[in-house]
Amino acid sequence: MNICMIGAGYVGLVSAACFSEFGWNVVCVDTDADKVEKLKSGEVPIYEPGLDDLLARNLRDGRIEFTGDLKKAVSGSELIFLAVGTPIRRGDGYADLTFIYEAVEQLAPHLDGFTVIATKSTVPVGTSREIERRLRALRPDGEFAVCSNPEFLREGSAIQDFTHPDRVLVGCDDPRAREVMERLYKPLTLRNAPLMFVSRESAELAKYAANAFLALKVSYINEMADLCESVGADVHDVASAIGADGRIGNKFLHPGPGYGGSCFPKDVSALIRTAREAKAPLSLIEQVEKVNTERKISMATRIVDAAGGSLQGKTVAVLGVTFKPNTDDMREAPSLVIVPLLQERGAVVQAYDPHGRKSGSAELAGVEWCDGALEAAKGADIAVVLTEWNEFRALDLAALNSAMRGNVLVDLRNIYRPDLALEAGFEYTGIGR
Repeated sequence: MNICMIGAGYVGLVSAACFSEFGWNVVCVDTDADKVEKLKSGEVPIYEPGLDDLLARNLRDGRIEFTGDLKKAVSGSELIFLAVGTPIRRGDGYADLTFIYEAVEQLAPHLDGFTVIATKSTVPVGTSREIERRLRALRPDGEFAVCSNPEFLREGSAIQDFTHPDRVLVGCDDPRAREVMERLYKPLTLRNAPLMFVSRESAELAKYAANAFLALKVSYINEMADLCESVGADVHDVASAIGADGRIGNKFLHPGPGYGGSCFPKDVSALIRTAREAKAPLSLIEQVEKVNTERKISMATRIVDAAGGSLQGKTVAVLGVTFKPNTDDMREAPSLVIVPLLQERGAVVQAYDPHGRKSGSAELAGVEWCDGALEAAKGADIAVVLTEWNEFRALDLAALNSAMRGNVLVDLRNIYRPDLALEAGFEYTGIGR
């Protein structure tokens, strides 16, 4: 099978590499010439565990190639994926589909024979039908079908998620397109991965609904953590108890400084706007967005309180700035709100992140970047854990304390046991304990 992947961003690159690992021939096209040249040489522009090896292997075996030539990428492909960005549109919070429709206009002249066009990008309900309408206007003679095939990948474990999915969801109304999609995913269905066919509207909405529900769980446990602190309960005990219920599940019940990343914030926002336009407002999800915004601000206040009420003239060691571990993604990370608020309160911020320094440097002005956790802690009055990288879990707390000038530890991910932190000489502050 010959596949064209339009867009070599996070979703497009991971998907293209995994499809090539299935044995399919994949041409990945991107307008960023510098990115294309780097990918041709096997240089991966993002950090995703295992992706560099996967890409190198399939480049070597000739199953994947990269180009800026859309005509070359589209020609001869029986399946074209749209994996371009759909960021939040300024002004109204809706998904910006500019790149989607530009790609549609550019690929239309090159369609040859029956072709399936499938959206991998997260798009609002009705987008697949609008793509079809535009293509019909551009190519009334064309033979094609438009499908929705949303991704459900978690940054940091995307390859595992792609190759061992909970389900593969396809929104499809055309029997010929269904046959193509069944053939595409046969390597997964042979391993009993569920392949679900639904309407295009259902597939598009399911992607948003899934992310909004997970965002709800995050906000729920964060609010529950605050209640635990007020009544003397432990949020981890509460989370374990409710997570053991099969109707609830134990995932996304970890308290922290709020959700971030490329998906939850923009998808929650876009879903809220879609629901309002459809005159079926989602008041529960609107509250989730509000709670998450306020959460990040309240975490900065928590740090100030732990420091005795003032950060003026104090140094804060920030451990982790990416929105989650095992990624270099800074999009909507809690650090983008918390760190500037600490600086506004007079703090000098020394930061370390295993893979977030490059992106963090561009986003966080005035931060002093360090090459390790102990270096970041040197001379600091307060240490703050913002991202739960595994290497932070293994830190020698006594050594961390010795490197610091002060002894305040604010653990916004609850990766340390309070008793061990106290033994190491820290004044420890966690969440929901």
